[in-house]
Amino acid sequence: MSTIRVLVVDDSAVMRKILTKILDQDPDLDVIATASNAEFAQQKIDKLKPDVITLDVNMPGMDGLTFLEKLMKTQPMPVVMVSSATEENCEITLRALELGAIDFVCKPRAGIDATLEEQADEMIYKVKHAASANIAARKRPPGVSSAGPNTTATNSAPPAPSFSRGGGGTAVAPTRVSNEAAITGIAPALIAIGTSTGGADALPAVLSALPAQTPPIVAVIHMPAQFTNSFAKRIDRNSQITVEEAWHGAPLRKNHALIAPGDQHMKLAKVNGKYEVLLNQEPKVNRHRPAVDVLFESVAELYGKAAVGVILTGMGNDGAKGLLAMRNAGSPTIGQDEASSVVYGMPRLAHEAGAVQTQLPLDKIASRLARMLRKR
Repeated sequence: MSTIRVLVVDDSAVMRKILTKILDQDPDLDVIATASNAEFAQQKIDKLKPDVITLDVNMPGMDGLTFLEKLMKTQPMPVVMVSSATEENCEITLRALELGAIDFVCKPRAGIDATLEEQADEMIYKVKHAASANIAARKRPPGVSSAGPNTTATNSAPPAPSFSRGGGGTAVAPTRVSNEAAITGIAPALIAIGTSTGGADALPAVLSALPAQTPPIVAVIHMPAQFTNSFAKRIDRNSQITVEEAWHGAPLRKNHALIAPGDQHMKLAKVNGKYEVLLNQEPKVNRHRPAVDVLFESVAELYGKAAVGVILTGMGNDGAKGLLAMRNAGSPTIGQDEASSVVYGMPRLAHEAGAVQTQLPLDKIASRLARMLRKR
């Protein structure tokens, strides 16, 4: 792996020093320059051609959003936003993701060493993965799918392995069925969705395109606690269904989507004959809390074949194990395809595990779900 060249842009000299120190800890990263404002940043981009930029949300003169929008129009490249976790900055950061930023991290803050170490680890992880992001997947002309005009790309996975619970541990593959029949022939009682990097675009794209009448929807996105409520509200404003941040004991209702709050795992349970959300702060799974695997495994156990699982763009392996559990329980499963994924990590590993029945471009997923709903 060649060294990833990083430009750090922040108006604070102290923060530039902190970010540089963090990123230079990793042998695969090299902070080649820093800049205190948009003008200097543009000069260094033109001269040095960095692989990734970390960009402060708030800067004097041209602010981070304005600079990002300009950059994405003229020289699109991977950008990771660096933001303080205030309500105002949450909205600005979510807007930055809409404009083309790959991901974001919260600014490192003084405090417990373990917290600083965790923040540093997250920053390194996100910057490294941003370097390989699919920038072309961020923006496309309206009506053109990632698979090309008038194309529905279906890439079928092999049958999912079904692992016996006995001592032998023998894997037995279920009978292969037509993916088209499997996906379109089942009317789900629940839709479960998982995503990470790129999901700030992908999840709204799916939810806002669904019809007004849907079964309950639950979703996990890897996002800090301070951001998920604002994120849910932004989707709600543009959707026919109601979209909310989940809370402990929240009922699962038709025509409603619940998004797991940051820093809390989300499971489902049947309490007094009714389905509801259970939240907890158990240890992270696959580096994350909330984790997609936690939700998907809960859905597999509670709903069996009556749910449908969807895994969207994201880095890492979260969701692969849980989606496989859903498929082994009989649920139809959908994965976002490589061409439309900002980071083809989570969908790829789920597909390779045999958890994905059908791969689709992002702009075909909602319509496929809508077709399934009409079977009700």
